[in-house]
Amino acid sequence: MPAWIKMISDEDASPELAEVLALARTPHGTVDNVMRVHSLRPQTMRGHVVLYRAALHDPANTLPEWLQEVIASYVSILNDCPYSLANHWANARHLIGDPARADAVIAALEARKPETVFDGRELALLRYAEKLTLKPGAMQRGDVDALRAAGLEDGEVLEANQIIGYFNYANRLLNGLGVTTKGDIVGYYATDEEEK
Repeated sequence: MPAWIKMISDEDASPELAEVLALARTPHGTVDNVMRVHSLRPQTMRGHVVLYRAALHDPANTLPEWLQEVIASYVSILNDCPYSLANHWANARHLIGDPARADAVIAALEARKPETVFDGRELALLRYAEKLTLKPGAMQRGDVDALRAAGLEDGEVLEANQIIGYFNYANRLLNGLGVTTKGDIVGYYATDEEEK
């Protein structure tokens, strides 16, 4: 079972749910369990789809896509969320495009030592992600000032903040309902084998 609660199939969907399932379809033509788990409440699925796409896959974002996915992966590691990590690390690995570099990055993130492979802006963002995820009540203006000092513009700070906030939400949704990748196509980018 891909979750601890009931999920409604396409075949059994009401017209309202069918409309939202169409909105939630991936480039592969499927609806991932992270969205289908909302099927008993289509209104929350709609909100989730819109938030996810605005936070992570919006063409107006200026942070590099690979870095957005690395931030998503790090938050998912910090929250021990295997579902999000499987999907977003697959995306990050694809976008990094260098297997040796990707191996070094994931090892550093899993060890919670991003400084072994990152510096400057990227390291500042990962430190911000860690603090906001693990100690949200301890955040101070100085945490944003440190991002500016590392060369980030306020719009980029907002992008990172929204990715971090989104994944803290999604990780808790997934872990709290026991959602697995069973039946999903893992990652946004289809492999050559999946495309055949």
